[in-house]
Formats: sequence, structure tokens, C-alpha cells
Amino acid sequence: MNTAAHWYRCPVPRPDARARLVCFPHGGGSASAYWGWPGLLPDTVELRAAQYPGHADRIGEPAHTDLHALADAAAEALLPLLDRPVALYGHSLGALVAHETALRLVAAGHAPMRLTVSGMPPPHRVRPGTVHLGTDAELLAELRRLEGVPDEVLAHPDLLDLVLRTARADYALAETYTRRPRPVPALPVTVHRGLADPELTAEEAAGWALATTGDVRHRTFRGGHFHLAEEPAPVLLELVDDLVSDMSAPRRRTGPAWTGTAAHAVPAQPTRPARATGRPS
Repeated sequence: MNTAAHWYRCPVPRPDARARLVCFPHGGGSASAYWGWPGLLPDTVELRAAQYPGHADRIGEPAHTDLHALADAAAEALLPLLDRPVALYGHSLGALVAHETALRLVAAGHAPMRLTVSGMPPPHRVRPGTVHLGTDAELLAELRRLEGVPDEVLAHPDLLDLVLRTARADYALAETYTRRPRPVPALPVTVHRGLADPELTAEEAAGWALATTGDVRHRTFRGGHFHLAEEPAPVLLELVDDLVSDMSAPRRRTGPAWTGTAAHAVPAQPTRPARATGRPS
């Protein structure tokens, strides 16, 4: 199943909202990571949170281990929600998924208002790794290092087994990810970084400028890798500020009309190829 409702959960429906904020969770996480956010958003913004296959109530579905296949499915499922302006937000692994999903939307002529990436180096700086190949103990040690496993999970072996299974698949997504050559989009990007986050240095955050020819903004927050869970209000304030400014600008449509699926998008009419920029996407 690849429907919008199956993929993008809506904890507080707002049918009259002017825009949607679509959030992609971190590795091992689920849509519930964003359940508390609607109360910090204005009524003009509806929140949708991605539920990846193999996670939470989609545990019966095979989890993706190829990030490009995941982004293909995520972009296709998002199409029905593009009846109003959309901004994408992703944290950690979710930043990569949001980025690749945004690239597919741009190519299809449905550019998001903005992409906000948090806690993840830019695509050309993503580090390959072998955590997904390690033992359960090694994987758990990595999750504990990032403070990503609540104590109540550690107390329940069944829950812990579920977390380790999904986390292993998600680490494979990030650790085997490679960029595909494509034109660099003119997409506004905001980069969020926790000041004590060991996973994203200031230099790496600056590297996101190579992923777009559009406006790039940088925001820092107190806390570590999961600063958004420790203190969500500052993160939401910055997201709302960006949404307000972006909604006041004219909505842009770029690229050819989209026919076909996310994995096999083709232009409706022949178009001239874009000029190469010489910068990585």
C-alpha cells in the first residue's frame, strides 16, 4: 500500500490549513516522534509525519534498506498532499530521506517551499559505515551513545528487539547511501544543528550549501543529537518563522509535468536538458 494516509500520519487534521509541514523521523523512529508538534504550530499549518515501512504499525511490511527506493515510494505517496504548499523537515536519517524526496518532487515540478534538514551531514559528506552489520550489543551501544533508546524500552525485551530490528535496517539506509548525479535544485534549505551534536559539525552543516543553488539558512540549538526532543519549542518557532516567510512568497512550480510513478517519472512533453552546474546535489 502506498497511499498518502498510510504513509503520512496526521495527528491533528486541519482541512483549512494553508500549508503542510511533512516530517521524516530519525533512524529507528516513527511518526509518533512528532505527535506533540501540532500544539506548537499555528492552525494554518497541518502536520504530517512519515511512517516508514517496517516501523511501528507498519511492522508487518518489509523495511527498506535502500534509501533511493524509500524516497521513490515516499515521493509518490506524497503527491495527493500537494494540493497546498508543502515544507519538508527531516532529522538525522530523516534529513536524507527528506532531501531525496525533495529532489524527486522538484524533478516532477512540485518543488517544496523549503527543506529543513537536522542532525545530518550533507549528501556528499555522508559517511559509510558498518553499524548495521554489527551484533545487537554493538548496535545498542551506538543507540545509547546517541541517547536514542528510552529507559522503558530497555526494560522490555520485546520492545528492544523491535527497536534493534528497525534501527539495523535504518542504519543500512544511511551507511550504504550514495548520491546519484542529478541537477542541483534551486530549493531553499534550512540546516538545524544541536550545539553538542557529535553527528554534525559546523563545517559539515555549512556543506549543505552545495546541495542547492537556493537560499540556505543555519540555525543552532542547545542540546545534542536529539535536541528537538529535549526542547521542541525553539525548533518549532524557527520552523514557523520559515513557514510564515515562505507562504508570503509566490508559490513556484518548476520542471515538467509528472506522469508515471516516482521511480519512473517522465516528462509529459519533450524538454531541453538542464545545464550542468558542476556542483553535487
